[in-house]
Amino acid sequence: MREKNTRELENVLGRTHLSQFEGYCRENKDSMSDGGDTFSIYIKNLLCEKGITQQMVFLKADIPERYGYKLLSGEKHTRQRDVILRICYAGELTLEETQRALRKYEMPELYAKVPRDALLMIIFNERPGSIIDVNELLKEKGMEPLRTSGLQD
Repeated sequence: MREKNTRELENVLGRTHLSQFEGYCRENKDSMSDGGDTFSIYIKNLLCEKGITQQMVFLKADIPERYGYKLLSGEKHTRQRDVILRICYAGELTLEETQRALRKYEMPELYAKVPRDALLMIIFNERPGSIIDVNELLKEKGMEPLRTSGLQD
């Protein structure tokens, strides 16, 4: 079953009576957050499906391996969305998977009305190359490159 986006769920809720709540939850469970599928589990499952190792992701994302493992285990937390975007890009996540990963990490999704985010959305769709290539594209357009983990708090 296809996962519904928030707008689709809101449309269904607009036609749902209070007595139909349990049915709504049952019918839309694949689209709803249950709190159990954390960022860590979500990313690890996607990487496994894609046949990509965590070590390869950290290498391609230009994130120190120990720091990356701590992020994915939940031992460390970053407030820098760029680090999560680097992991998602290096892990070959689609734009939709990346948006979901950002939500699970409790970070703002890429937003089409913000020029840098809009460019990143195109980049996730077109996959122009490595993180270095992504940063070059961002710089060419006069935008901040994706920060490295060395600049994180």
